[in-house]
Amino acid sequence: MTEVSIRDLRNHGGELIDRVARGEQLLVTRDGRRVAELRPISQPGIQAAVLVERWSRLPLVEPDRIRHDIDAAVDGSL
Repeated sequence: MTEVSIRDLRNHGGELIDRVARGEQLLVTRDGRRVAELRPISQPGIQAAVLVERWSRLPLVEPDRIRHDIDAAVDGSL
């Protein structure tokens, strides 16, 4: 986890928040002591009903056809 000073946070706040939004965690220091932690918030999970609805719109998979496509794409001698 990267440490940043209060001064860095004040002077480059937008850039630091962008880093956190991309998944980085930062420790904020004051006079060399750790005083705060910045980390991305957890995203809420997807509800089961939404997943079922999305799943219902997926195209059907024909096992023989997908097996043929995989065999055609992969070198069987490996």
